[in-house]
Amino acid sequence: MTKPERQIDWAMAREMFRRAFRTSFHYGIATVDEDGAPHLTPIGSVLLNDPGRGIFFDIFSSQLSQNLDRDPRVCVMAVDSGKSFWLASLIRGRFTAPPALRLTGTAGPRRPATPSEQQRWLRRVRPLRRLKGHQLLWGDLTHVRDLIFHTALPVQLGTMTSNLETQAAARQAEGDPADGHPLNHHTA
Repeated sequence: MTKPERQIDWAMAREMFRRAFRTSFHYGIATVDEDGAPHLTPIGSVLLNDPGRGIFFDIFSSQLSQNLDRDPRVCVMAVDSGKSFWLASLIRGRFTAPPALRLTGTAGPRRPATPSEQQRWLRRVRPLRRLKGHQLLWGDLTHVRDLIFHTALPVQLGTMTSNLETQAAARQAEGDPADGHPLNHHTA
């Protein structure tokens, strides 16, 4: 049984991804390997763009690249891992924002990164530029893959997130448009 249609706005998805990066420096990208088994890779360099679109720098994981070359389907998960966020939610007995979000879609072929994509990423990690690992991780941002997302689903954690479902349904009933993109219309 599926839940009723609801909207998730792209601004909320971008905010969730900002929170996830701030608390853990990475996201999980799930792909399918040649045997049909799931393969999960931590990737820090995901950037969300226009509604339903993003990129990630394809620089380290050869298995991820091989999987995407064969089967472009992806699921990217962002989790707010902040201890204070989780502790406050546990104390209240509810989350005030989604604890995690899954975006599903497809990845394009590996292509050269544009200078503006490289600069955008380097701006994000600028506070870390004096650390030894900065150059080791982000000194060779040569290739990206485009991401096109078809669905955005917040992670549901029973009663702890039921208030968020109620709030989203109320906003939809009030005619609060997500942003007009089809990504914002899906089942939870």
